[in-house]
Amino acid sequence: MQNVVLIIHLLLALALIAVVLLQRSEGGGLGIGGGAMGPQAGRPPLTGLAKLTWGFAIAFICTSLALTVISAQQSADTSVLDRIGVQRDSAPAPSLPDLQLPSAGGDSPLLPPRQD
Repeated sequence: MQNVVLIIHLLLALALIAVVLLQRSEGGGLGIGGGAMGPQAGRPPLTGLAKLTWGFAIAFICTSLALTVISAQQSADTSVLDRIGVQRDSAPAPSLPDLQLPSAGGDSPLLPPRQD
């Protein structure tokens, strides 16, 4: 099921890219381009490509949500390392050594901490 939704999602992404690139630039986005830019310039009516863009965008968001829900249902409480067969050590991780910062007083140069 996840593979089917993923293929539909990828096809929608490609279709959305194609439809956006086919549309005519109406200007105003960057302040360049033609068209009436006055205060009386209303919003132009939606064209067929604009409606198609909205449809593809809504379908893309729906498939994104569906993929999120499907992957959340299929996720397990185990680690990825457990699924590929790697054995974990039960010993605790080694702790970092305590590093002491040099004092700020005096004329001696600052030295890095010694490794003991």
